[in-house]
Amino acid sequence: MYCGGKTLLCKISLQAKDSMSPLDKNQLNEITQITLGHYNQNAEGFREGTWDHDVTQNYQALLDALPDPGPHKILDLGCGPGRDLVYFKEKGHEPVGLEGSPTFVQMARKISGCAVWEQNFLSMDLPDNYFDGIFANASLFHVPRQELSRVLSQFHQTLKESGILFSSNPRGNEEGWHGTRYGVYMEREEYQTYLENAGFKVLHHYYRPTGKPRKEQPWLAVVSQKLGPSP
Repeated sequence: MYCGGKTLLCKISLQAKDSMSPLDKNQLNEITQITLGHYNQNAEGFREGTWDHDVTQNYQALLDALPDPGPHKILDLGCGPGRDLVYFKEKGHEPVGLEGSPTFVQMARKISGCAVWEQNFLSMDLPDNYFDGIFANASLFHVPRQELSRVLSQFHQTLKESGILFSSNPRGNEEGWHGTRYGVYMEREEYQTYLENAGFKVLHHYYRPTGKPRKEQPWLAVVSQKLGPSP
């Protein structure tokens, strides 16, 4: 059913996690398609608006946690138009992008020259024990809370022994639609529980942007390490 060109599902507002009802397969598919549709329709504006963002702190957080200078195989989760692929490639690493938006896939392949896999977060096919690190910058929060444990377990499986997962997500205690993008907002304690249950050890975390009071730091960055075999 449609209303003003958008499905009624888009009318769901952000809800506290405890009030969320389970999402069925059709709803999960709709979340994926509408959110990716947002990025397809706004791809050029998104590229122009984010390309010059300074995320050096996040790059370094991942690279500093890796055991040696590399080169390392890095999965850029939700690589968008390819900014971070370009950075890691210029530093001598071997990045691979994963992106659900076909428009972003084309952009990222062209500008970076890297492999970019066209996959959405809820339907990934990742090789076992392949990547040294995963860079999930402002992307993982699009995974509905009920699917997060499964997705994190896939990350655990695709990382090599002691591999590193870097993630940066918006903070909060809500889930739902913000316009035509679906998002999940967690505080550190809850997110850490998900990571630990999926077989990760949290090494450290920080809030962004730096130098601001906590209430003006909406982003939570977490560096975690794969422990043992996949649960």
